[in-house]
Parts: sequence; structure tokens; C-alpha cells
Amino acid sequence: MFETLTDSFTSAIKKIRFKDDEKALKKALTELKKSLLKADVHHGVVRGLIAEVEHKTKLAGIGKDQFLDAMRESLSAILNVEGNKGFVFAANPPTVILMTGLQGSGKTTTTGKLALFLKEQKKKKVLIIAADLQRLAAVEQLRQITEKIEVDLHADEAATPVEVVKAGLEKAKANLYDVVLIDTAGRLAIDEALMAELKEVKDVAQPDEIFYVADAMTGQDAVRTASSFKEQIGIDGVILSKYDGDAKGGVALGLASQVNVPLRFIGSGEKMEDLEVFLPDRIVNRLMGFGDIEGLAERTANVIDEKKAKEISKKIKKGKFNFNDFLDQMESMKKMGSMKSLMGMIPGMGDMSKALKDFDMENSKEVKQIKAMVASMTPKEREDPDLLNNTRKLRIAAGCGMSQVEVNRVLKQFKNAAKMAKKFSGKKGMKDLQAMMGQMKGGGFPR
Repeated sequence: MFETLTDSFTSAIKKIRFKDDEKALKKALTELKKSLLKADVHHGVVRGLIAEVEHKTKLAGIGKDQFLDAMRESLSAILNVEGNKGFVFAANPPTVILMTGLQGSGKTTTTGKLALFLKEQKKKKVLIIAADLQRLAAVEQLRQITEKIEVDLHADEAATPVEVVKAGLEKAKANLYDVVLIDTAGRLAIDEALMAELKEVKDVAQPDEIFYVADAMTGQDAVRTASSFKEQIGIDGVILSKYDGDAKGGVALGLASQVNVPLRFIGSGEKMEDLEVFLPDRIVNRLMGFGDIEGLAERTANVIDEKKAKEISKKIKKGKFNFNDFLDQMESMKKMGSMKSLMGMIPGMGDMSKALKDFDMENSKEVKQIKAMVASMTPKEREDPDLLNNTRKLRIAAGCGMSQVEVNRVLKQFKNAAKMAKKFSGKKGMKDLQAMMGQMKGGGFPR
């Protein structure tokens, strides 16, 4: 998700060589400046960041560590805008959030993503109110989203937005919902009619916070429209949508400081699970290529059953990992979001996320083949892959539309993966894994 920006920082870091002098620092700063401007970071933000990094590095004494510390501090200062972080619940439920944004910004989809985040990760009862009665099929889109994520919807296409919101809030209070998300109407551009309607809805809803959904693909226009909404409606946070589709990504770095409103979430992929809390200190680590182990651990904890995880761990250690376990793990991985965003959270694995490109855990050809193959097995065969002799393999191949050679290849890969997992589950496993990762990062592979 942050590949381009991370490349900018790591490239600049490499410019500080063994000879730590002003010439090396100047070279690193020039490289950083060019890269950030190319990544669509606002020139004012770039100028301020470069000046801060230079000043702090010189003050501490020029060197790679000092340069890294200066960069981390300066980035944190830019991103740490005063205001709430992530999602903040009201003292008395329901917490009411007004979702605003221009048409086409991904506001309705983002509302669904936020609802799923609150339901799955925060274990809250969520109601979405469909107050966008301007865009054709907006309510139907929201209905499909809420059915998919299994979240309740309040909609009435025959009523006005104000009437829908009033009735929805009464329903929320009567049925003890924890959170209410109100999806409001957008426009292709900011106009008086849009703002007048939003003000009416705001007056009725009395929201705890107003989120503005900004399209990352629009670059600096996202900053301008967010500023306009802040002036006319008042916003408490920005959610940056479609960030995975923005090759440059620089808007994320300057948006909060330019609008002076905290960036709260980032849409990191097309799946409903692909919404990340924007926590500045963690984002700084990822920008600098250090990953986000805390974020990865939290995401994992929210989708993986601890009891089941222990059972799987025991099976791996005994070399008893089977295809039923594999399918369970696949389902868990799907809930964690895109592989690309996950890889970016692992230190030193940023380059791997680039190689994955648009790899989809659910829809890739390889995963579909494996699922079809497992579906063609009997319950006993899934539980004990050692039962698979040539006759059984021929039957499975015919059932899933693969050749026996392909079935053999998948089975071999599965066995090798199970052996590797068993090896790394031992006492020295983590050291072995770290050594292997070190060799891979250095360009070599373990033999």
C-alpha cells in the first residue's frame, strides 16, 4: 500500500554511506525531495519535511542512525494532527457517524467496510441508514453490501433524507444498536444543494463525528474538497478510499496536516475487509520499511480462533496438518484482507507485496484449483492425505478438471509446505526462519 513512498524513504536512506558528511546528507535530501514530489506529496509539505530532517540530523551529528531518527520524528509530526485516532465511541450509545463525500469517492462502499470493521473487530451491533436518495440505485447498492456483511440496514426510498434519518435513529435507540452509520448523498462537485441537504441531515442526526471520504486517486483535489467540506459542514476525520489503486500515494502524507483534520482510516483494497486504522506512529514505521507487527498481530487475533490456532499448531508440530485444516486457514486468511496489504505489514517484506500485485487469495487460479481438488476428495482423504494412491488421484483429477500431473504437483507442494511448517514450529524454528529470510533479502536462497 505504501510501496512508492517507502521506496522514496529507503532510497534516501541508502544515500547516507560510510562517509557521514554534509555531502552525503545533501545527496540523501535531494533524492528524498525528488521522490516525494514525484509521489504527489504537496510541495509545501515536502519543503517543510526536508528542512526539518536536515536541521535535526545536523543537530544530532550527521550519520545514518541520526538521519533515520530525524526522519521518523519529522514524519510523525506531519501525521500526528490533533484529534481522535481510529474510531472513538460515544459515552452513551449509539455512536452516530455521518458519512460524507463526493459522488464516486467510494463513500457507500467505505460505509460498508467501516460497518464490517466495527462488527468483526470491535464486536459492535451496527445499523446503517440509507440517506443517499439522490444517486440512482444507491439504496440498492447499500442493501447488497449490508446483506453481504450481515449488518442491519434502515431504508425508505419513499421518504426524504431527513425523515429516513429520524426514523433510523429511533430504531437504533429502541433496538440498542452500538453504532449508527449514516450514508449521505454525494454530488459530482460541491454545490449549494448538497451542502443544504447535508446541513439538514446533520441538524437532525446530531452526529458524534462527521467522516469525509476522500478518493486517493484524485490526488491533491482530495485535499481541496476535504478542506471545503470542513469549512461548510465541519468534519472530524478523513477516510482515504481507493488508496491501493493510487500508484503515487503521496496524498496520504500531506492530507492531515494540510486540512488540519486527522486521517482516521485507509481503504487498502477492494475487499470489504480492506480497511485499515490510520495510526501515525505505525504508518511511519511502514513508510520507512520497518513494517507493522502490532497491526498484523491485532488483525490476526480478530479473525483467528485462539483455541483452533493452538490445535493447528499441535498438528503442525506432529506433521498432521491436513486439507481440512488448510481450508480453515484459507477462510481465515480471506477475512484478514488482501495478501498485498498483509505483506506490507511484515518488516523487510515490502518488496514481496509488490511482486504480489493484484493477487487475490480467493480468486487466484492456483487457489481455485486447490479448492476444486479438495472438494473432489472424500472426508477421509482430506483428513489423511497419505491415503491418496494413484487410483484415488485419478478419480480426484477427473472430479476437479485437473490432470493427474497437476494433482501430484499440488500434493507435493502441500507436503513440502507441511514439512517446512513443522521444521519452523520447533524451538529453533524462528531462528531458522529469520536466517532464511535474511538470505532471501540478500538475494540468495537457502539450499
